[in-house]
Amino acid sequence: MLNALVGEKIASVSNKPQTTRTRITGIKTIGDTQLVFMDTPGLHKPKNKLSEHMLNTVTESVVDIDLLLFMMDCTRQMTPQEEAMLLDCKRRKRPVIVILNKIDLLEDKTRLAGMMVGIQSRFDPASIIPISVTEQDGVDLVEQEVLSHAKESPHFFPDEMFTDQPEKVIAAEIIREKVLRNMRDEIPHGTAVVIERMRERQGKNIVDIDATILCEKASHKGMIIGKKGAMLKKIASESRQEIEAFLDSPVNLQCWVKVREDWRNSEFSIRDLGFN
Repeated sequence: MLNALVGEKIASVSNKPQTTRTRITGIKTIGDTQLVFMDTPGLHKPKNKLSEHMLNTVTESVVDIDLLLFMMDCTRQMTPQEEAMLLDCKRRKRPVIVILNKIDLLEDKTRLAGMMVGIQSRFDPASIIPISVTEQDGVDLVEQEVLSHAKESPHFFPDEMFTDQPEKVIAAEIIREKVLRNMRDEIPHGTAVVIERMRERQGKNIVDIDATILCEKASHKGMIIGKKGAMLKKIASESRQEIEAFLDSPVNLQCWVKVREDWRNSEFSIRDLGFN
């Protein structure tokens, strides 16, 4: 959704839950109006210390916002965590736009009207917008609704900026996305990517990047590397192509895999990797 609104690829996308781990800022300037979007991890039941930090990110991000875009999957039931946040927003009179995503996957479209009536009566949002991000259906309506809530103030960022994320962070997220897309379910949640080095080669238009993929078990390391290194080569090749498109420059990407056992429950590792 953030990528669709901003018009640039700045957030990882996969079919795995909790793909987003940190707050990602997207910026879009339309005429005299600048919209600053803060994409946060999804609401979920915490299973480790990393999950707890992710939920803290959500809570802290909501405090200073002007408008909450509450995006949910219309093909499933609302979770208790989602209900609690919407009720809290209603109690605090915080403006909310509820976005019902994945309408293209809803087999019985007649359910949509009842769902919208139920949400409106219980949580009293400013508006409810059914969309499909993958089909680009309704994204323009979200943008128009957000613009209608804009308030007069100075712009926070230069008009040409589309994110405040450093290039190293975006490169790491691109590599992690390729791990998420290529690996089986039990592996990706225990992975993280660290960019050890990223610099333009002197006198040449090429960027050298050294990246380390962290995992929690030796057996997972073997799977990420794959038979004769095939999986790691695939992940690195797909990542390099996307990083080159983002940087608009040739890239020499070297990837390694290291084991850091149970890092998601280590406060040191969480701080070291920037998730706090």
